[in-house]
Amino acid sequence: MSTTTKPATKSLLAEARDVQRAIDLIRLGARLQVLESETNLSYERLLKLYKEVTGRSPSKGQLPFSTDYFLQWQPNIHASLFENIRQSILKNVAVDDIDAIMRAWRLYAEQMHACGLEPLLSFTRAWRLSRFMDAGMLIRTRCTCCGGHFVADPYVNKRHYVCGLCKPPARAGKGQAAGALRAHE
Repeated sequence: MSTTTKPATKSLLAEARDVQRAIDLIRLGARLQVLESETNLSYERLLKLYKEVTGRSPSKGQLPFSTDYFLQWQPNIHASLFENIRQSILKNVAVDDIDAIMRAWRLYAEQMHACGLEPLLSFTRAWRLSRFMDAGMLIRTRCTCCGGHFVADPYVNKRHYVCGLCKPPARAGKGQAAGALRAHE
């Protein structure tokens, strides 16, 4: 008798986990490039799965690759909330990084909806943010006024850092976009 049955079972279980993870990622709005990065499934399989889950073809084009987006006033507040949730999960729960991102994004989205705000971070942007943070391209730094931790450029002067909530830019919160943060008058 051959013992090749055990590895085949293991690979079937691993494949089933990858398929379930891909389904969960698709339902959260992940782009195809994220699925390719976070699973061991082929592009063709992921494409077919994406179409089956969503009923449409995936978005085309490159993923955003600039840290600048996360440093703008309103996106920075959202990015900082998401990243603080993710760091808390990573610190307190034994999960894979992608599972921490998924949990953090769900909590972030729930918090935004509870506050009547539109989430500015798509799942794919949140995933990209986590990659920038893990690579040291962005860091979390403490605001010298409120003590909160905010996403910042790694070269920021930490001794004098003031967040966008404590010192918003002149036009911050004046826009008319639905679900946007508003400055109190």
